[in-house]
Amino acid sequence: MAFLGCGFITSVHSRHLGKLPGFVCSYASRDAGRAEDYRRRFGGARSYGDYADALADPEVDAVVVAVPPRFHLELTLAALRAGKHVLVEKPAFPHRADYEAVRAARDEAGRVVCVGENDHYKPLAVTLRRLLAEGAIGDLVLAQFATVADRPKPRDDWRNDEALAGGDAFFEEGIHWLHLAGSLGPRITRIEGYRPQPATAAGQADVRARSMLVAFEYDAGGVGALYYSREVPSLLRGLRWSKLFGRRGVITFESNGGVVFAPGRRLPRVITPGYADIRGYRAMYLDFGRAVREGGSPEMDLERAWADHALMEQVAVRG
Repeated sequence: MAFLGCGFITSVHSRHLGKLPGFVCSYASRDAGRAEDYRRRFGGARSYGDYADALADPEVDAVVVAVPPRFHLELTLAALRAGKHVLVEKPAFPHRADYEAVRAARDEAGRVVCVGENDHYKPLAVTLRRLLAEGAIGDLVLAQFATVADRPKPRDDWRNDEALAGGDAFFEEGIHWLHLAGSLGPRITRIEGYRPQPATAAGQADVRARSMLVAFEYDAGGVGALYYSREVPSLLRGLRWSKLFGRRGVITFESNGGVVFAPGRRLPRVITPGYADIRGYRAMYLDFGRAVREGGSPEMDLERAWADHALMEQVAVRG
């Protein structure tokens, strides 16, 4: 498997892949020295000074598209034309038509395309889906998701360029939380976004709109809200609490996945979903590998990601 792009997220993926059997990684970058540095750091097989060289290598079965979203479509289509399976980072594509083009190319090539929504696979999401399916709180009435932190990007970060990122902070990162809200069982059918006035402080490095309130309705009749900000300090520089309210009780969980409190017979159940793969990267790659080896689709296929994108478009239009 070859990484197309050698930035921060590639190092994150590589650290998790180093603990999984069956994956042999190589690295491609427009900077040959950077690709070789990543190969040495993570014990990779090969390095390439050009993405096309990695795509032309018959030893490469799959690629990870790990560059800014602006370049996802071009590289994904090129990889499929070269007969490679693809895991493309999320947000996968800026436009709905991009998904349609990739779906057609995927079907023609007969290859697997997985969208890198690791939050779908993280132990917190798996635990919440299980609790709702078991009826731990009965019918879902209200849902409240909170993800706030004061984490501005430096001035030279590509995420400050909406042309590269595909949109503002909520599009580039908030889509992970939007997926979580819509992946627990009930599906979001109607959604609206409300954006507070962006900060205008002189000399501010991160110039993006970095906060959003999203309100939505579920198909089962419940309603919810997502509070997203990357300019509001959080408790203890990272602690955030969210809740799912049902007719038989309440689930309270730390938004990062540290702990879940669920109704019990007498006292609340305290559940630790799991720390070893708290972000879900390993489970995501195991699912991708299974789909490649056995056929079929990964859980986070194009169709599931397209549904998230359709919701994001509604937020953007209404916001």
